[in-house]
Amino acid sequence: MKVLLSIKPEFAERILDGEKRFEFRKSIFRKENIDTVVIYATMPVGKVIGEFEIGEIISSEPCELWKTTKKYAGISRGFFDSYFSERDIGFAIGVKNPIRYDTPLHLDDYLPGATPPQSFRYV
Repeated sequence: MKVLLSIKPEFAERILDGEKRFEFRKSIFRKENIDTVVIYATMPVGKVIGEFEIGEIISSEPCELWKTTKKYAGISRGFFDSYFSERDIGFAIGVKNPIRYDTPLHLDDYLPGATPPQSFRYV
């Protein structure tokens, strides 16, 4: 099963370039059979631009999460700390085998009638 994630364009590009090997989330999907993330790059791109296989999902206190992922986080420590401020637990989704679509898709072409998810959406 796949999940559609809204990701800021600069982070989506880092994922597809192989620089960012973890996607950080404050909450995670509950279904266990999710194996692929479809990337919706938020505005100003506003398109579905690629996907990746899900590797390990790490759940930890933010301080420990940073220690484990910082080498391939693809974000600054300041951004990380700001994102997880006042959170006891954070999640890091491992990125495996990212694929950039040859032609980015409008969300409606990928999933008719869909609106961009605030966090994620099952597909």
